Amino acid sequence: MRTPGLIRVFAGLWFATLVAAAPLQTFPYPRPLPEPAAEKLPRWRGFNLLYKFNAQSAPTPEHVMEEDFRLIASLGFNFVRLPLDYRGWIVGGDWERIDEAKLVEIDRIVALGGKYGVHVALNFHRAPGYTVAKPAESRSLWTEAEAQRVCALHWAEFARRYRGIPSARLSFNLFNEPAGVTEAGYVAVVRQMAEAIRREDPERLILCDGLDYGNAPPLGLRALHVGLMTRGYRPMNISHFRANWITGSDRWATPDWPAPQVSAFLYGPMKQDLQSSLVLAGPLGGNVLQLHIDTVSTRAKLRATSGDGTVVWEHDFQPGPGEGEWKTVGYRAEWKSYANIYDRTYTIDLPAQVSRVELRVVEGDWLTLSSLTVGTGATSRVLHPTNTWGLKQSGEVEFLGRDAEPAFRSPSQLDRAWLRDTCYGAWREAQTAGLGVMIGEMGAFRHTPHPVVLRWMEDLLVTAQGENWGWALWEFRGPFGVLDSQRADVTYERWEGHALDRRLLDLLQKH
Repeated sequence: MRTPGLIRVFAGLWFATLVAAAPLQTFPYPRPLPEPAAEKLPRWRGFNLLYKFNAQSAPTPEHVMEEDFRLIASLGFNFVRLPLDYRGWIVGGDWERIDEAKLVEIDRIVALGGKYGVHVALNFHRAPGYTVAKPAESRSLWTEAEAQRVCALHWAEFARRYRGIPSARLSFNLFNEPAGVTEAGYVAVVRQMAEAIRREDPERLILCDGLDYGNAPPLGLRALHVGLMTRGYRPMNISHFRANWITGSDRWATPDWPAPQVSAFLYGPMKQDLQSSLVLAGPLGGNVLQLHIDTVSTRAKLRATSGDGTVVWEHDFQPGPGEGEWKTVGYRAEWKSYANIYDRTYTIDLPAQVSRVELRVVEGDWLTLSSLTVGTGATSRVLHPTNTWGLKQSGEVEFLGRDAEPAFRSPSQLDRAWLRDTCYGAWREAQTAGLGVMIGEMGAFRHTPHPVVLRWMEDLLVTAQGENWGWALWEFRGPFGVLDSQRADVTYERWEGHALDRRLLDLLQKH
């Protein structure tokens, strides 16, 4: 009776052996690099390399850098983005004094790109006066003339240093994921940097990340003859699931793809442009509705109303200092407000006649739902919303019943069409308007289930390929990468002394 099971086990082992023994697709190198234009970027494909990502990082041995470029080129890729921290090349914390000896490693990286036929994009991940990392800069690049002057000084130094290297080999990506700045303010700062660069090297290709952490195309840059970089991280519950630097990501539900478009965020009047209601319809009457509230920002009065407008439940969440309903106090000094973690379930007994419930934050800022449950005990059905900032509710979510499979149906899906139209529709318009586009960072952290990563990544890559956009995975080796990512649910292949995620690599090579 156990024979069929044994056959399946041995068949699985045999198949795994075949996969491991299949030859890896490699390519001759170096190959000619495409000529870029700011209005239409080449379809570069490659990786971010993190050698100089943080000034406190240990120097990367030269043979390791060369190995990476050799492997990247041999696998058929032709692009690397190099995030930089300006503190790594200044003298004694003086942001006006540049130690040229500390730029030698960057010189080597640029040279390796030329040797192996790989375009190098130099990016100020931490620029004088701005970073998305911690700690924040003490001065503001967006508002302070002194920070702008010093940042332009640094870019001018890079322009002088690499003058004569063609833009087919080298580009300058000015700032990483600008946030907290208006489009007009961003354009003004980019103009200053571009002028400083072009005084030294008029032909250098300049690339600019989108606003809102790389997600919104700044059309005001059209007159400055620059290309644009966007991001491939949406939805964030896939790309950053259990990422230790994202507060609360360890409490997100395990993601899936595709998935119903139900947002974990319920925004109030303080976020009027994002405010929307979560509406449930179906055989709800007589059930218990459980809301697991995760985070509440500033204040949020949450109201549940039935189809005839009757208020069936209301709660005014008011996070603050000290002890309260919440588990953890989260004070945001920059906003002088609290975003406390409640991590608590609230129960609503629904009257028998109820067939529609609207959940809406009627006063205040926002809160997040980590789960919504209809029913109790073994007969309960759970809906896990998607934790991505800015994602609105898509309309009425239908509850199909406790015995239905699936139990919930959303009018909109998070799927390939959502990526194409919602996430990248504005970027297609930017390209039509004369701004070249590529995805400067993308990928999923190592805790996201690998089958989910592969389904989502394929839809992302197909979307980029359809627009003829290039892309760069964050990173080559490490938790987002194809080498040594330490995923618990991947059977790795040994290759060149590394643990290779063959399925992810095959997908990247395919697109």
